[in-house]
Amino acid sequence: MKLNIQKIQPYIADDIVYHADTCLPLVDAVSRNKLKFKALARYTYPGDRLTDDTQGISTVGYWDADEPQDWGLDWHRNEGIEFHFLESGSMPYSQGNEEIKLLPNHLTITRPWEEHKVGNPEIGMGKFYWVILDLGVRRPHQNWTWPDWIMLTQSDLQRLTTILRQDDKWLWKANNKIASCYNKLGKAVEQDKDGNQASKIRLIINELLMSLLEMLDADEIVLNESLTDSSRSVEFFLSELENRLTDNWTIEDMAESAGVGVTRFTHHCKKLTNLTPIRYLTMRRLEMSKLMLVENENLSIAEVAYSCGFATGQYFSTVFRRHEKCTPLEYKNKFLKVV
Repeated sequence: MKLNIQKIQPYIADDIVYHADTCLPLVDAVSRNKLKFKALARYTYPGDRLTDDTQGISTVGYWDADEPQDWGLDWHRNEGIEFHFLESGSMPYSQGNEEIKLLPNHLTITRPWEEHKVGNPEIGMGKFYWVILDLGVRRPHQNWTWPDWIMLTQSDLQRLTTILRQDDKWLWKANNKIASCYNKLGKAVEQDKDGNQASKIRLIINELLMSLLEMLDADEIVLNESLTDSSRSVEFFLSELENRLTDNWTIEDMAESAGVGVTRFTHHCKKLTNLTPIRYLTMRRLEMSKLMLVENENLSIAEVAYSCGFATGQYFSTVFRRHEKCTPLEYKNKFLKVV
């Protein structure tokens, strides 16, 4: 079984770099013979290489763990829409703010770049399938473009897209049709030699999407259009901002990185945080500085200021005193005295 990972350029959205998951803990577990693994993949995903006949598939495959595992996939994102299916066993799984235990026949759906976690911290034992389709989405609010070999009619595909984009629900109990699709996908992946199962894999994925639409149509779906508007991109940007507080941000830069105009960015930021963008940035930097002041005793006030994105130590001290009613040094000494 090959693990010849092909490195490609990460996706860049106006200076913010989003890396699709590389599944390195899984790669390590396979190298140690902890579980059975079979996948077809492209990009940085592990597995035998997919051919051009299946453009649009990022990875499809399964793992089968029949002994206790010592690894998991921590919080990560994928560039495409991902359909997970647990055939047997049980497995901790987290998406959004919810953590659950997946049970047999559980199906989960993650939208492009939606954060999720598999295991807590270990994955447990079970047979777990996945399909990731790259829909050309580089920001959450962008339109989805399905592979050209998807055979659903335009109206069916539009209905499926609308439900998947606007329905908050991400956990489902798969029916027998969907379970059968994953079983057939697993066999096709196992039998593939240099792409000779490409036609079969495409047909099965079409069957899977049609079965999924039938299941969704039979359920009472509550659609939420806010999941597709520009506020979702702003929310995504703000969640990633924590890792780039030291950058020299302007409102224009922040809006551009989120992929929306300044007015919309400011509006959504206020709705999401109750703060203007610059005030939100300042408050996050102050929270970071407070941690650094008490956890890094040997750093000077100026060093803390620069490390948290403030232009000068004097400006940092002024802002800090305005919000905390004491100087950074007084805050540091007060904490150390308590300790």
